[in-house]
Amino acid sequence: MKKEKNTFEESLKIALLFCNAWDQEELSDEILADKISDLIKTENGARGFFVISLSSDSPLMDRLPDPIVQKLRFGGDLIVDLTVRNLTMSSAMAVTHKRNKQFDQENSSKRIQRRCIELLRLLEPKLVKNRIESLLEGTKGIGKDVIFLKRWGYDNEQIQSIVSAINSIPEN
Repeated sequence: MKKEKNTFEESLKIALLFCNAWDQEELSDEILADKISDLIKTENGARGFFVISLSSDSPLMDRLPDPIVQKLRFGGDLIVDLTVRNLTMSSAMAVTHKRNKQFDQENSSKRIQRRCIELLRLLEPKLVKNRIESLLEGTKGIGKDVIFLKRWGYDNEQIQSIVSAINSIPEN
């Protein structure tokens, strides 16, 4: 019998359950890595995992265990693309929150931004390079990412924040 794919909402719940179990030391790094590997086989699963792991107070994304990094690397283009998109959105939202004097939300967006940058440094370099080059072209009005950036209506200050975040990825 073929297993049905999880919805995005189901993936959120599953990711939360896994992260909480790991935080409480009920799951080893290796078992969590296997569970994440199963979850990120679908776009909904990967999106759900990133929503929970990037935005939560869990330290998972701040000190990614090697077995999890390996599984995320095996996720290839999907994982790189979602991480770059999360970097883009968190960078732009940090600007919005700062303008609105929503400092807790600004800090949360900056934490997601930092986590994305660190993860991109650990993923397959060639895939990351190709994806961020495409996004940089989009910030100049060229290529497929123009649609993505325009859909969210990012202004010049937000675009500059995105470019700055992208440019900080190679630094280490």
